[in-house]
Amino acid sequence: MDILIIIEDNNGKIHRMSLESITAAQHMADKLGLSASAMVMGKNANSLASEASSYDLEEVLILNHDLLNEYSSDGYAESVKQVIEAEKPTYILFGHSYQVRDYVPKISAKLMKPFFADCIAIDFHDNNISLTKQMFNAKLLSDISPNGDMPFLISFQSASFLSDDANKGTASTREVSITLDSTMIKTESEEPFKESSGGVDLSAAELIVSVGRGIGKEENITMVQDLATALGAEISSSRPVVDSGWLSPSHQVGSSGQSVSPKMYLALGISGAIQHVVGMKASKNIVAINKDPEAPIFEIADYGVVADLLEIVPKLTEAIQSK
Repeated sequence: MDILIIIEDNNGKIHRMSLESITAAQHMADKLGLSASAMVMGKNANSLASEASSYDLEEVLILNHDLLNEYSSDGYAESVKQVIEAEKPTYILFGHSYQVRDYVPKISAKLMKPFFADCIAIDFHDNNISLTKQMFNAKLLSDISPNGDMPFLISFQSASFLSDDANKGTASTREVSITLDSTMIKTESEEPFKESSGGVDLSAAELIVSVGRGIGKEENITMVQDLATALGAEISSSRPVVDSGWLSPSHQVGSSGQSVSPKMYLALGISGAIQHVVGMKASKNIVAINKDPEAPIFEIADYGVVADLLEIVPKLTEAIQSK
């Protein structure tokens, strides 16, 4: 086996970052002349396999086990390790989700293999790859070339590849088995994948309303929350809003926060500094509202409104609520 994508469950559907990993795997397979397969596990393994088999993959491995019906870092790490040892893939790809950050380092330790985490790009040299990572708050980029014996564990930052670019096709499915018992699971996971109490996983959001320093003061955050509620969107922010203590760090988008690629990203009072843009530039549609017509955010926005957000946001919320 050449490339194996580990699919993550998102309420019975393939997690968006796993779809992005499929895109990455297909890109690698095309450039290197390799085959790409996927593996699903957990209580929704069969439905995930049905969805995954509609993509251009060699095959989809299905791992069903009672002890995987609820997530645990020990159970997932041991299970994936055993599958890797049995199938012997060269590259194992993950989306860099909270779940992956939790259990994949354990696989790395079990296999005594490095984990190339949170990569943003792949380059190809002959039949080898190099991986690009951000460093020093995204001010520098580092290229890493994996070498030595396989396997290579690699995760990609959200929005490094686009889920919509994953090629459709027809993949066969195959059941795989492991040896797992309760004595191997020594940890119990809490409510999954929130960075902190009240945190949000913005990487899975389809609609995001994001607020910047143009909001003026903390009291004005409420109107942004009202708009987000009316739209059924998550709320995020640029770093200055978090640094001021107006929203928690789990809402921050950018090089020192989360990377997102929603269907719509509504930027309110955000100037468009590069540290913020790197975290949201993969959004399908970017709508910017800023009273500064020269704000850099308008350079990447699909739609722009030059206006005072304190005036336009309440009217926009009212218009949406009236429908």
